[in-house]
Amino acid sequence: MTDISDALWNDSIGPNDYAETHSAAYQATLLEQYKLCVEMADRVSARRNLANTFFLSLNSVVVVVLAALIGPLAQASAWLLLAGAIILASVSLAWYAMVRSYRLLNGAKFAVVGAMEERLPAYAYSRAEWNELGEGKDWRRYLPLSHIEQWVPLFFVAAYVIGFLALIL
Repeated sequence: MTDISDALWNDSIGPNDYAETHSAAYQATLLEQYKLCVEMADRVSARRNLANTFFLSLNSVVVVVLAALIGPLAQASAWLLLAGAIILASVSLAWYAMVRSYRLLNGAKFAVVGAMEERLPAYAYSRAEWNELGEGKDWRRYLPLSHIEQWVPLFFVAAYVIGFLALIL
């Protein structure tokens, strides 16, 4: 965590730069910045959940419609089916890219939160909570959502490819 600490902290500003109350004002400012960082990480998680809900709903509707139209689809041109499969796979791959992007963004945000905790009395998120959860290494104890959500779009891609092949073969 030292690399992020070096990038995070402004060495030209310290507790002595906070007027008369010195350390108290510095700690209050640090705590406010910490709260803001935690809030922004939480908002990224909320946006990620909203994106997942949208894409899961969209793909679920598509699967239901495709199941209802299986008869007429069997008569459709292979080129039309290929175009549809490419579009659907592209949507799912875009979903995968968004999930990955949100995961990386949140990882960076929580790394900053962890570095800020170095200057606070407790390591609430970066050490205590994460250690209590076993750092996500044992799925029976805690399975991080990011491990699950990264596979769902790929399952839809596989389903669309298999469905396309089943219709043309």
